[in-house]
Amino acid sequence: MEVGAVAAMRYVKDGIRAAHLVMKYSQHTLLAGEGASAFAISMGLPGPMNLSSPESVKKWSDWKENQCQPNFRKNVVPANDCGPYKPNNGAINVSGYKGTESCEMGAIEYRPPLVGPHNHDTISMAVIDKMGHIAVGTSTNGATYKIPGRVGDGPIVGSSAYADDEVGGCGATGDGDTMMRFLPCYQVVESMRQGMKPEEAAKDAISRIARKFPDFVGAVVAVDKNGSHSGACHGWTFQYSVQNPDMDDVQVFTVLP
Repeated sequence: MEVGAVAAMRYVKDGIRAAHLVMKYSQHTLLAGEGASAFAISMGLPGPMNLSSPESVKKWSDWKENQCQPNFRKNVVPANDCGPYKPNNGAINVSGYKGTESCEMGAIEYRPPLVGPHNHDTISMAVIDKMGHIAVGTSTNGATYKIPGRVGDGPIVGSSAYADDEVGGCGATGDGDTMMRFLPCYQVVESMRQGMKPEEAAKDAISRIARKFPDFVGAVVAVDKNGSHSGACHGWTFQYSVQNPDMDDVQVFTVLP
């Protein structure tokens, strides 16, 4: 099993190619930060380059003008400004709910989840070649308004993607900070190894997360080594596309939560 990944990489546009270079030209699994950028450029990828666009700059400026709200910080002061931030040891923040209540430990602040279908851009793919080899890959800019330095589930093996030629493959998207705690794609592939169909395996992986985090948003797509596929999601209506040699065009499948 060959694996390559990059995380928190700046100044290089093509993250998935950089991950492939890590797999092909190193004995490491994951490179991060400036080291990942330097490695990718040294292996021939264009860079360093400015990856900002007029749209992203405006979005950032509007966010700053809105006191850096929303953001992913919790239990800090100031709670509704751009910082600098300090720990608020008298409060506990629980994501996924609105409102406040009190307990012996202090005020508990409930904040709605920030991840949804319109504020991240994950692409996850699984491919089976003529020899039956399975390759999977995931690429993303990460969650909008994330804290600098944040690494999501994209480069985490078994979370956003996983494959085994003997079984099948999986791709995932959604609230990576929650999903990576469960390695859903590893779970999908191992469930199929134990005899589950793709539909059962996908639903099982999502249900494991939903039991602990009922307000999370996410989806997985499972495909076995024979090309049978299915998806499961929670918190949104999810679509994925499929094409094989017997199909004239891509077919889009809609998965309901």
